[in-house]
Amino acid sequence: MNEQEKRDLTPGKRVNPFFLPYGTPHDTVPFDRIRLEDYEEAFMEGIRRDNEQIEKTINNPEKPTFDNTIINTEEDEGYYDLLSRVSTVFFNLLSAETNDEMDALAQKMQPILTQHANDVRLNPQLFERIRKVHLHHRKLTPEEKMLLDNCYEGFVRSGALLDEAGKARLRQLTEEASMLSLQFSQNLLKENKAFQLHITDEAQLDGLPETAREAAALTAQEQGLQGWVFTLDFPSYSPFMTYSTQRELRKEMYMARNTVCTHDNSENNLEICKRLVNLRREIAQLLGYKTYADYVLKRRMASNTKGVYRLLNDLIDAYKPTAVKEREELKKMFESQMPKAKSQKLKMEPWDSGFYTHKLQMKKYNIDQEMLRPYFELSNVIKGVFGLANKLYGISFKENKDIPVYHPDVKAYEVFDKDGSYLAVFYADFHPRKGKQGGAWMTEYQGQFIDKKGENVRPHVSVVMNLTKPTADKPALLTLNEVETFLHEFGHSLHGMFANTRFESLSGTNVWWDFVELPSQFMENYSVEKDFLRTFAFHYQTGEPLPDELISRIVKSRNFMAATACLRQVSFGLLDMAYYTKKDEFTDDIIPFEKKAWKKAILGKQLPDTCMTVQFSHIMAGGYAAGYYSYKWAEVLDADAFSVFKRNGIFDQKTAQRFRDEVLSKGGTEHPMELYRRFRGGEPTIDALLKRNGIRKAKKV
Repeated sequence: MNEQEKRDLTPGKRVNPFFLPYGTPHDTVPFDRIRLEDYEEAFMEGIRRDNEQIEKTINNPEKPTFDNTIINTEEDEGYYDLLSRVSTVFFNLLSAETNDEMDALAQKMQPILTQHANDVRLNPQLFERIRKVHLHHRKLTPEEKMLLDNCYEGFVRSGALLDEAGKARLRQLTEEASMLSLQFSQNLLKENKAFQLHITDEAQLDGLPETAREAAALTAQEQGLQGWVFTLDFPSYSPFMTYSTQRELRKEMYMARNTVCTHDNSENNLEICKRLVNLRREIAQLLGYKTYADYVLKRRMASNTKGVYRLLNDLIDAYKPTAVKEREELKKMFESQMPKAKSQKLKMEPWDSGFYTHKLQMKKYNIDQEMLRPYFELSNVIKGVFGLANKLYGISFKENKDIPVYHPDVKAYEVFDKDGSYLAVFYADFHPRKGKQGGAWMTEYQGQFIDKKGENVRPHVSVVMNLTKPTADKPALLTLNEVETFLHEFGHSLHGMFANTRFESLSGTNVWWDFVELPSQFMENYSVEKDFLRTFAFHYQTGEPLPDELISRIVKSRNFMAATACLRQVSFGLLDMAYYTKKDEFTDDIIPFEKKAWKKAILGKQLPDTCMTVQFSHIMAGGYAAGYYSYKWAEVLDADAFSVFKRNGIFDQKTAQRFRDEVLSKGGTEHPMELYRRFRGGEPTIDALLKRNGIRKAKKV
């Protein structure tokens, strides 16, 4: 116990919960005891402890070694990294359950934390010790060598080799970039939550299914309003754009969603995006790279920009002919449903796409999301997803209501391995709410590692989603797409839960970005597998299983508009690369630049006022800058990997165990291609992906 902790135990004085062992099941975060004021106090004390430890390291008179320089040598019983502990909780909640006070504190702490990170990485005495260990280390295990290399490279890539003027400039650039990334996210959340479509005339609900109407009525009721309220949250927005017959209202919703953060107000992200692109370019060039993409891709499976563009262009070549046919088919559907379209010179607009895509799907396959909802009641889906993990890996889940959670929507589970031993804690946060960012993601509150006593400290992982909420009359009934989203994030969580490495910074999802999506996208494959659907898809009222006929239609419609969907993802990859391959100052206006950057993969009409960049969190604030191609890269891997399961049996436990042992448990301890080759027996090709999508042309990655 250090002096600060002793002072905090003064009789009558409340103890900051971050300062002492949590005393909760599995040492989980005591969300119920944390107050807003605890964060800043813990941040500052964490920085102080960090600085104290660094001074101890650099003043160590002993020769620098792996043990006394690279890994933490603190021997005090109960020691933990306070700064990491509080940062993890605070920034996770900043995405999942924020408020104005949290946002203000983030604005205050972000520059302090960035300055501290720079102080560590730019400390010449600390780097000199690391450099000596890197040059003269004795025999290390492969995992120790990986940690050492990562540590050395991390310091170099953070400016440790720069002169003093360069370091000073790097500090300015990184501190500004961190603040702008935060501002970007806060602006996006505010803009998305600010819009609502309030309907009081029931006639304007024409075409909408009962589930969408009930959800909108509940939203209105929660706000003390009469009628129905639709928002830009996906469970509200998507059904409206798919089913509403009110073309003008679809336009209003579409334009609201696709012009967020472009308006003349304090939430405008246009100049923020431009500045972020330039800051990252300048950081990369200061560190000796031509572009930010060159800087990023040095530590990616793709290796360089040529590798990325080769993948994106191969996909365009393979998928675009089919996508053009899909587009023509959709256009014919629009014209057949709008007999006056030609005479009135009406053209299909972007807000028509979802509506007529649904009509085309019904015509071809007689299947849509609403037909399936009654069979995807959330509690059954949870059982199905957990059951899948049990079938593959033998693990089991048990809800533990003694584990504190940060919101009533969140469920906490203990996870047990096939031998009955404790494996992990799993948090699941399912539904949208005011203080929650859109989308879905996986994160950790504690990573896996092996401590100095040899104990395998197990991870606490969390998945956060925005799935359909229950209403007064119905439980949460999901779409098939939402089931797929759950499987995706659950795949990430398995990557975290199965982690089995010595060092936390190498465990779980701490892998190269273009490998991290493999476990998640792999799990998506099960969403259309009959044998999996049979395990949980039962009608929420009658208990009847999902009929074979509907399953057959699901399977047949799997590749419906697949080429169009592929090009959409490729377009995002092209946009990302266009920004981060800039060698000179970026001075273009964002909106026209965007239209030009992804034009090669765009088939539909581009509207002059819409903008993706200003809401593209992945590449502006989410760590995917110069890395969005990773989703398509990993899709090649996941299709190739799942082909092994298709051959051996989709529940084959021997294959699953190899996948766990060779991929999921290894984290970042080895080069990802080595891990994949060991599982697969060779390098992946694009063939399995093309076969899955019904595309005949095949090229190697």
